[in-house]
Amino acid sequence: MAEYLVELIKIAVNLITVILILRALISFSPLAPWHPVRRFLDQFSEPIVRPFRNIIPPVGMFDLSVMVALLAIQFAGQLLIILIRSIF
Repeated sequence: MAEYLVELIKIAVNLITVILILRALISFSPLAPWHPVRRFLDQFSEPIVRPFRNIIPPVGMFDLSVMVALLAIQFAGQLLIILIRSIF
């Protein structure tokens, strides 16, 4: 059972990581804000990024909150995996 939970956490962390990286890459493209792909990425990732954006101010034209969110998601995923393996 523990390995199923670990794999589920790994999949979720990888999916969120890919979405956050795509959001960061698309922010440099001239894709219109109402484009369906951009809207999906923004709607999915904004609840994850917003708390970090409230804490970390933008540095010039760069928004570092996406990078900090990536690090936090990776850290939280590894912490959950360690906790699950220690419990089971």
